Amino acid sequence: MLLHVVPLADWSAAPDAPYAPASLGAEGFVHCSPDEAAALVIADARYRDVPGPLLVLVIDEERLAGEVRWEGSGGTLFPHVYGPIERDAVTSVLEVRRGADGRARELTLRA
Repeated sequence: MLLHVVPLADWSAAPDAPYAPASLGAEGFVHCSPDEAAALVIADARYRDVPGPLLVLVIDEERLAGEVRWEGSGGTLFPHVYGPIERDAVTSVLEVRRGADGRARELTLRA
């Protein structure tokens, strides 16, 4: 399973279309995380000041049409999806719980 951090507003913007974040157009791929710990680090580093709910999509790699490449960054391998995320590839959605300081603390299953 791959994990992708996304603000709720972005995930909800076009619910009938595959999810294609800005990074897909700008860099050619969708950034993902290999595990929950890495997803929390990304949520805290890149999305701390983003208002509203923050989600983590749990993605079944085998359901994706786009290629997945594991590429290095800072000595760690991260999965990159070279194509949009088909919504039926998302097996569950987690919510990032933040502390009073805005820092990402934990992931919980979104109801």
